[in-house]
Amino acid sequence: MEDIYEEINRLKAKGKCGALATLIYTAGSTPREQGAKMLVREDGSIIGTVGGSLLEAKVRTEAQNVIQEGKPKLLDFDLTGKDKNGMICGGKAKVYIEPIIPAPVLYIFGGGHISFSLVRIGKILGFRLVVIDDREEYANPERFPEADRIIAADYTNAFGQMSVDRFSYLVIVTRDHAYDETVLEWAITTDAKYIGMIGSRKKIKTIYDNLTAKGVTEESFKRVHAPIGLDIKAETPEEIAVSILAEIIQVHRSDRTKGKSIWGFAGEENHV
Repeated sequence: MEDIYEEINRLKAKGKCGALATLIYTAGSTPREQGAKMLVREDGSIIGTVGGSLLEAKVRTEAQNVIQEGKPKLLDFDLTGKDKNGMICGGKAKVYIEPIIPAPVLYIFGGGHISFSLVRIGKILGFRLVVIDDREEYANPERFPEADRIIAADYTNAFGQMSVDRFSYLVIVTRDHAYDETVLEWAITTDAKYIGMIGSRKKIKTIYDNLTAKGVTEESFKRVHAPIGLDIKAETPEEIAVSILAEIIQVHRSDRTKGKSIWGFAGEENHV
């Protein structure tokens, strides 16, 4: 029999999502006892059960919503009589469904001084860290021991080595404006949650103008945080790294206040 917790670890390792449903309260006659669990994968397949019948069907449906929204739900079932869903058990149950979400990944383009501090602080914040630079002397484990992955390659060749999704945060801090432009042109085609690029307003305008001439729409630039970071009057590489990560946290928390947290801290109760 497959182990639910082992499968959760496998899903996270592969960057996949899921939802874990737990029967947290029972009263009277219910299909399963308190503590029963069921893991629902993105494709709808399951491991375990919380009771079968229409109760479980409802849980599976709501689990798909939890996966999409990244937000937990509490379902309250009244099975004391034949309800509109046709369930007859004679009991009551509460099922808590929580999202299984991979750790957010911070992709850092450029291995300079700011990147050095981004990696150290990002590790404390719980990010998986990927550093990309075309220079091996800057992209190596000795310089970035906290990084989960290091890619020493030309930026255009590195793009195909990354799986960027809605749990990804892209920080563009390369050593050259041309490299920044190359990375940004690719970045805006991804599903990244956050895209930030360092530089003065003059530099940013120049890059935007260049990309516009290539057919990039103005709407695409609305996703980009540039100049990167919150305005905290940062000067040193360490302070700039703090301002960047603070902005990334702000992006995440703004979704939370809207009830759309991708890390699943907000809660919601539904009565069935």
